[in-house]
Amino acid sequence: MPSETLWEIAKAEVEKRGSNGSEGDGVEIGEKSVFFIGSKNGGKTTIILRCLDRDEPAKPTLALEYTYGRRAKGHNTPKDIAHFWELGGGTSLLDLISIPITSDTLRTFSIVLVLDLSKPNDLWPTMENLLKATKSHVDKVIMKLGKTNSKAASELRQKMWSNMPKDHPDRELIDPFPIPLVIIGSKYDIFQDFDSEKRKVICKTLRFVAHYYGASLMFTSKSEALLLKIRGVINQLAFGIDKSKSICVDQNKPLFITAGLDSLCQIGSPPVSDNDIGKLHAHSPMELWKKVYEKLFPPKSIHTLKDIKDPARDPQYAESEVDEMRIQKDQELEQYKRSSSKSWKQIDLDS
Repeated sequence: MPSETLWEIAKAEVEKRGSNGSEGDGVEIGEKSVFFIGSKNGGKTTIILRCLDRDEPAKPTLALEYTYGRRAKGHNTPKDIAHFWELGGGTSLLDLISIPITSDTLRTFSIVLVLDLSKPNDLWPTMENLLKATKSHVDKVIMKLGKTNSKAASELRQKMWSNMPKDHPDRELIDPFPIPLVIIGSKYDIFQDFDSEKRKVICKTLRFVAHYYGASLMFTSKSEALLLKIRGVINQLAFGIDKSKSICVDQNKPLFITAGLDSLCQIGSPPVSDNDIGKLHAHSPMELWKKVYEKLFPPKSIHTLKDIKDPARDPQYAESEVDEMRIQKDQELEQYKRSSSKSWKQIDLDS
C-alpha cells in the first residue's frame, strides 16, 4: 500500500479536528504561534529545542524555519498546538518576516526577540531593525484586517494594553508593541564578566526599551535554572500557561521582568552626565536612549554589521572544491554577459 502524501496527512488532520469539534464536549484545540527573531548565532534554536524537550544539537538557521509542539491542558483532553517560527541571518532576511505573520495568525501570535549580550555593539542596530520591520508589517496586517473585520482589528489594538495596569503611572508615556513581545538577552555567562558600568548601561537601556514596548525582559545562558525560567515564559506564550509574577531588576543578577511590572521611575534616566545629555539632540525618549547607548557602544560600520545574504558565500559552509567550481562558473557567466553585451551593441551599429 503506497504511503500517504504530506497533503493527504494534513487533510486528514483537519478533518479529524473538525469531527472532534462537533462532538459537543465544549473542548477546543488551541493554536498559538511564537516567532523567534534576533541576533545571528544568538541562541534562538537552543531556546526552542529546550522548550520542546528535544535533546539534539542546534544547527544554524539558514532562512526561515518551522517546528511545532503539542501540550494537553489536562487528562483526556485534546492537545493544544504551538507553532514555532525562527528567522535566521540576524537582520539580513527582514523580508521573510511577512511569511508567518498574517491576518489569520495575528490574533494568537507572539514575538520573541533574542539579543546576544556578548556583542553589545551589535545589540541596538539588531534590535532596532528587527522590531521596526516587524512592527511595520504587523501594523499593515492590522490595517488590512480592519477593512474586512473592524471588530477583530479593534480587539487587537485593545489587547496591546493588556499587560499594562490601568493605574500604571506610565500609561501615557509608552507605546506598546502591537502584539505580545518578549525580549531575551542571551549569553549572560559572558555578559556577567563585563565591566560594571557597561553592564549598567546595557541593563538600563534594555529595561527602558522593554517597558516602552510593553514587553517582558529576561536574561539567560546555558544555565539549567535560567533556561527553565525562559521555558516557562515561552510556554505561557505558546500554551497559555499562567504568567510568572517574579521580578529581578538587580544588574548584578540575570534580569527577569514581566511586562507591566517595571516603571520609568525605577529605571531612572539615561546613564549620562547632565553636561553630556544637553549635547545630545534627540526628538524622543527612545532616540535619547539610543544616542546614550551608542556613545558607549558605537555600532559597527554597515559593511561589517551587514550579514551575508547568500548562504553560498557564507564561510561556515565553505567547501573548497565546490567553491572553486562556483568561482569558475561565476567567471564564465561574467564573460558570457560581456560578450553578449558586445554582440548586441554590434547588432545595433549594423542596423
